[in-house]
Amino acid sequence: MHKLAGSPRASEFMSTTLLTPAQWAQEEFALAELGDQRRTKRLVNIAARLAEHPGGTLPQAFPSWAELKAAYRFFGQPKVGWEEIGEPHWQRTRKGCQGPGEYLLIEDTTQLDYTGGVGREDLGRIGDGRGRGLMLHTTLAVRVEAWNLEQRPEGVVMGLFAQQCWNRRKVAGRKLETQAQLRRRHRESERWAAVFEQTGGPPECSQWIFIADREGDFYESIARCQRHGVDFIIRGCQNRRLEGEPQYLREALEQASVQGQMRVELRSRPGQPMRTAQVDVRTVSVLSKGPYRPGGFQPHLPLHVVEVREVDAPQTVEPLHWILLTSLACKRWVELERIIGRYAARWWVEEYHKALKSGAGVEDSQLGRAHRLESLAAVLALVAVRLLNAKWLARARPEDPVDEPLFGQEALVILAAQFGKPKGGWTHRTVLVAVARLGGFIGRRSDGAPGWQTIWRGWQRLMWMCQGLETLKRIGGNVGNDKR
Repeated sequence: MHKLAGSPRASEFMSTTLLTPAQWAQEEFALAELGDQRRTKRLVNIAARLAEHPGGTLPQAFPSWAELKAAYRFFGQPKVGWEEIGEPHWQRTRKGCQGPGEYLLIEDTTQLDYTGGVGREDLGRIGDGRGRGLMLHTTLAVRVEAWNLEQRPEGVVMGLFAQQCWNRRKVAGRKLETQAQLRRRHRESERWAAVFEQTGGPPECSQWIFIADREGDFYESIARCQRHGVDFIIRGCQNRRLEGEPQYLREALEQASVQGQMRVELRSRPGQPMRTAQVDVRTVSVLSKGPYRPGGFQPHLPLHVVEVREVDAPQTVEPLHWILLTSLACKRWVELERIIGRYAARWWVEEYHKALKSGAGVEDSQLGRAHRLESLAAVLALVAVRLLNAKWLARARPEDPVDEPLFGQEALVILAAQFGKPKGGWTHRTVLVAVARLGGFIGRRSDGAPGWQTIWRGWQRLMWMCQGLETLKRIGGNVGNDKR
């Protein structure tokens, strides 16, 4: 594995994950501007409890009726919204992405399903129109730490660079809109790469790379990236009109020669197991015609295009076919490999959404009313970052020794008493496996890497054991002082 020169130690990115829930909540939420310091203090307390008991339901996190009632009252306040809760975290993440290095800003949209709840008539329609819920658009920031021999990136989660949540309400009479009215009104597609209008581009020492799937293939998202100096890799959906000959993008790709072959690891999906695809790689540079918008035609966009097409695919699966629009250089083979490797890492944001739903239990809440669910989801969105980081502790540099003062001497003593100290000392990988074993991971060779749910359960148990050990030491010290 090739490590990036000058990259900081992975332990520096673990610090917020290794904090106790109370310390973590203070770090994430203490600067939230909610109009009253008492509200902010209540938010910190709620976040700490939800981090201790991730599961999405408030009664699980607050066994005391008085505290539970206070939490319900907090989420019932219309002044406490998504932006107010998340802004301090977003700003800290953006500041972290100002340092030297390469940062992947991966965007994706998911649905939060609250179908069937009582008193939720104000929720918008999702899915096929019969479900009720909220829409969530996430920009996950990942710092590239190293490249493996197959030119796949290894990274650490910096946090949420931006996040939008909205209630998709039906607008009466929309089917009667003219094309001119359609172009002028606000559209959900405007969310793609919209954060760069607020943040601007990266400093000279940083490289930001925006990554999106086919849903993000819009003229505006590409134009925003180019305007602010942000590189991009977007999976193409449209057969774009080109300036010159040939007139369309797919025709240009058909005329391009194969640059080489490579293997692409595909993760498992519903109905499709994990597999390796053998693909042909083509590339071409084009000038995409600017579309018409209110006010006139837009400027043309220069694009590099990388086509990834599977050969000899099994008959039981749909062949892999990616058309990647990018601003990155495509002259050398290693550059093409890394473009494909970066796009293949897009599933990291899907893993975050899985942590939010399956780990933090964002869809399990029984709260009524859309604004209450939004506020709770805003807190759980950051709990999910903590969950995801727990799984990635050993991913950046698995064989590097653990920073013992940062991790905690007491925690390592407890792990050694439970499972024995490894012969080569504690590394990020061996610590992660030991923590997961506390959470129920068996650790056989055939089991593979531990999942984030067992890691999180194990981490919580380890924290409880450390707190118990600290309490015993304090009691023992007090008893000794009394004797003296």
